[in-house]
Order: sequence, then C-alpha cells, then structure tokens
Amino acid sequence: MTFALIGCSRISAQHIKAALNNNMEIVAVCDLLPERIDAILSEYQQHFTTSVRRYTDYRQMLDELKPDIAAITTPSGSHAEIAVYCINKGVNLIIEKPITLSLTDADAIITAAQDKGVKVCACHQNRFNPAIQKIRKAVEAGRFGKLFHGTAHIRWNRGEDYYKQAPWRGTWEQDGGVLMNQCIHNIDLLRWLMGDEITEVFGMTDRLNHDYIEAEDLGLALIRFANNSYGTIEGTTNVYPCNLEETLYIFGEKGTIKAGGKSVNAIEEWRFEGCTETPEMVNQYIKDNSSENDFGHTALYADVIDAVKHDRPVYIDANAGRRALEIVLAIYKSAAEGKSVKLPLKDCSTVDFVGRF
Repeated sequence: MTFALIGCSRISAQHIKAALNNNMEIVAVCDLLPERIDAILSEYQQHFTTSVRRYTDYRQMLDELKPDIAAITTPSGSHAEIAVYCINKGVNLIIEKPITLSLTDADAIITAAQDKGVKVCACHQNRFNPAIQKIRKAVEAGRFGKLFHGTAHIRWNRGEDYYKQAPWRGTWEQDGGVLMNQCIHNIDLLRWLMGDEITEVFGMTDRLNHDYIEAEDLGLALIRFANNSYGTIEGTTNVYPCNLEETLYIFGEKGTIKAGGKSVNAIEEWRFEGCTETPEMVNQYIKDNSSENDFGHTALYADVIDAVKHDRPVYIDANAGRRALEIVLAIYKSAAEGKSVKLPLKDCSTVDFVGRF
C-alpha cells in the first residue's frame, strides 16, 4: 500500500516509522521547506525500497500521483484545507492532532469524507497504547460499575526555545495553547473512557509564564458527562524545571485506575472488586504487548490500512477528532465568557479568541 507524507514536522518521524513498520511503500514527501524534506529522507533513506518523490506543493503532488493513504503533519491551522483537497482527490487520510482548529472545518472534513467514501483517521494514537486498551476493555465490561469521575493531568514544561523552533506554535491561528497542543491526547482519552457524551463544560485558562505566545499555558476545566459522571482537566506547560507527569484516573463504584508513565502507557493503580491482578501483573501484560517507542502510531497505521483494504470504518475516525477538539474549544469559550458552556457546541474556532490575553 502506498503512502505519502505532507509536512515534515517534529512528529513526522513517528509517521514514517509507522508506515515502514507496516511495510508501506513511501512514494512521496511534501513540505514547504526542502531542507526539512532532506532531513527526514536522509534519516530513513536506508529503509526505502524505491525512490521517494519530493514536493513543496501538496496539490502538485496529488495531481501527479494518488497514494492509498497520506498523513497530514503540517501546522494545525492548515489541516482542514489540505484534508479537504486530499479527500476530493480520493486519498485516505491520517490527520495529526488536533484534526482542525475549527468545528466548522472539522464538519467540512467529515462531510467531504462521507461524500467521497474516503477513510479519515484522527491521529489520537494513545488509544492504541496497551495500557489504554486494557482500561477500555474494563470500561466495556462494566468493571467500574457506575462511573463517578475521571481526571486528566498534563504537567509539563515548555520554554522559549520550543516556541522559537516553530513560530506557529502558541498562535491562535495555527495552534492554540497547552490544552490544544500538549493536552489534547489525554483529553481525548478522558472523554472516550468516561462515556463520550458531554452536557456541560466550565473552564478557566491563563497565560502565566509565556508572554511571547498568544494562547494559554494553563488550562483547568470541570466536565459534566451525560451519564452523570464528571471529569476534571489540568494542563500546564509551567512546571519547573522539566516535564513532571501525564496521568489519567478513573474512579467508579467498583473500580479505580491510574495510568501514567510516558504517554499514559503504564498502569500505576489497578483496583477492581474481586480482582486479583496487581499493577505489576498488568504492566507485564502491557510490556508483552508493546512495541518500543512507537507510542501507538504503528497500531494506528495498521488499523487504517486494514480499514482501507476491507472497506470498514477506522477505529479513530474524524468524528472522534471533532469530539476532542470540541472539548478544548468549549473550555476556551467558557474561560473567555466566564460561564459554563453547554454541549454540543456548533460553531467555534481558536481564532475566536485572538487577543484573549
């Protein structure tokens, strides 16, 4: 199956590795800057079985060839325009998080994909982490009983050097802040595991330590789910002096879990009524089912390839990407207005908050 990469950002290496791990034929790489194309190709050149075509214009690329699957890893604000163009060309897509920065744009991607019969996967690859899959199975089996509340903590550090590497970072037009960029994976997991349907969000955001960016470096939120459970979110890039933790908790009538480690890929608490498994036993299972350093991308790619081959839905579709986006935008809207926001949210974008700080 053929593959093309659009955007040679920092995360693009994970996509190249995942494609190679799934024996895909990489036919083209596209980026506005030729030097970034050179860097990614030189790093993986020994793994390519055929020559890879280079493009600085994705439109030209898709006019000249039609890969089975393309990945979009450009700045977030450009995802929608590129995605709709690819979909109209009949190309199946994997879109890096967040799927877009606008609910209207997300809806346009969803509608175009339905109209053209194209598979679109939102790249929330942490859903494929063996630890998260283990928790998901416990949720589906009803082992928690009634869900009470869940929490997502992302306590990280980002300094000025990080933002200087890519000027689009931290801007409302192309990125958003800590919730949209650093936290959206864990936010996606919280929503997915706690019941998905949300009725109300109350949020507070601030920019406390990064006056050289436009968006927030601290986000706090309280969520009410339709199943009468609750969620809390804490996201920050202000932790001194380096990343501290990314954790996910779920508390239920008959169960308690805590996932931590890098990319929430380790179980730190595993307690269920009548359960004899210890966290050590669960983590051995996780170790036995993990691939070193792929952080779920390889499994995500395998799913999309299989979905294309067998014409079935992908595991993490564009609607899932929209739901993760909706939470972040609802937090932004609540923080800006100083009141709770009811879901579903129909029309909202990061650019609505230009000048917020």
